[in-house]
Amino acid sequence: MILVADCSALIALASCDGLHLLDALFGTVIVPEAVYREAVVGDKPEAKQLKGYLQDKVRKIDPVGSVLLDGFSDLGETEAMLLYKQYLADKLLIDDKRGRRVAKINHISTIGSLGVLLAAKQARLIDQIFPFVNKLASSDIYVSADLISTVMDIAGEEWPR
Repeated sequence: MILVADCSALIALASCDGLHLLDALFGTVIVPEAVYREAVVGDKPEAKQLKGYLQDKVRKIDPVGSVLLDGFSDLGETEAMLLYKQYLADKLLIDDKRGRRVAKINHISTIGSLGVLLAAKQARLIDQIFPFVNKLASSDIYVSADLISTVMDIAGEEWPR
């Protein structure tokens, strides 16, 4: 399977030490150049970890491809959707709600960082998602309490609110 990743979901998984789950679940993980640049610049605590993880996963996009966009799509999201189409990928890893809607318009199958944790539990790669979700909730990454609660319910785990 091929997974194309957008930046925000990669940062979320890096913040909870869940990047290794992507390779285990999907086999092939790739990112466009814009996502790589966005992920590794600045003083984000996850930048160094992402640089190491992504160094052999960067791919150039074919400038001939096209996707429908809204007026708010950033370069990373746009290139990720183009790369998805170019490689006939199985999933686009994206957390941004608006970006997921744009992906749906383009018939792109998506999964979010919390969806990856659920899939990893279902595949028995991890016993619980709680340790990952707890780290994520303790980080600077915003995830709504309602979404966390829903995911924990689906996983059959308790979430101490």
